[in-house]
Amino acid sequence: MTTAHPPARTPALRAALLSLLLASAAWPALAADTSAAEQLARWNAAAGASGNVERGRIFFAGQHGNDLSCASCHQAPPTRDGKHASTGRRIAPLAPAFNPQAFTETAKVDKWFRRNCKDVLARECTPAEKSDLMAYLVSLKP
Repeated sequence: MTTAHPPARTPALRAALLSLLLASAAWPALAADTSAAEQLARWNAAAGASGNVERGRIFFAGQHGNDLSCASCHQAPPTRDGKHASTGRRIAPLAPAFNPQAFTETAKVDKWFRRNCKDVLARECTPAEKSDLMAYLVSLKP
C-alpha cells in the first residue's frame, strides 16, 4: 500500500503563490481610485467653473419640487450619520472630512449622484450642481 504525499513545492510555485497572496491582500486598496478633491476638480472642469460653496449648501438643504432634499437622508450638515428616508438604513457621513471613504471610488460617485439626483430632482444633476455640491461638502471641516 502506498501513501499519498503532497506534491513538492518548487521555488517557482512558492513564488507564484506568494505573489497571488500579496496581490489579493492589496485588492481593497485598488478600489480607491480618486479623492474628494479630485472629484471636485473633475466636476469643476465639467462645469467650466469652480463650484460655489453657498450654492452647494442651498442646493443640499433645499427641496426641488418634491418632498425630498439631499438633507432628507444625509442630514444637514452632512457631518454625521444619516438615515435613508424610506428604508431607515444607516448612511455614513457624506462630508469627506468626517468619512474617509466618501468620494474615493469614481464608479460609486457616478452611481450615487445619478441615483440620488433622480430621487431629489427627478433628473440627473448638471455638472454645475455637482460642482457646487462637492465644493460645499469639501468645505465642511471638524
